[in-house]
Amino acid sequence: MADTGAVKSEDTPFEGGPMDGRVLPVLVGPTGNPPKTYRIPVPDAAGGPPTVLVYRRVPRGHSKRLGLPKGWKYEFDPEGRSGGRLKWPWSKPENRVGGKPSDTDG
Repeated sequence: MADTGAVKSEDTPFEGGPMDGRVLPVLVGPTGNPPKTYRIPVPDAAGGPPTVLVYRRVPRGHSKRLGLPKGWKYEFDPEGRSGGRLKWPWSKPENRVGGKPSDTDG
């Protein structure tokens, strides 16, 4: 393999789901943080489409003085919602099952 040079990774623990208890090296971005979501495609034994496991980044702990995150870990997201959409103030809200939030009679 070729030398990757300046590419940095961080050993990040996974909690919940099939990856519970494992620690994997995850590439960090220019800010030094791993990605907010980590998707792991798992091939189907029958040859069908792969199942995608979704993990969300959460702080491992906070410092006492400033409350800054001490590190990151990934927690399993069983629903696997697509969290890649930007949330701008002018964006339309996601479709809700129960109707409008102001509806009182459901």
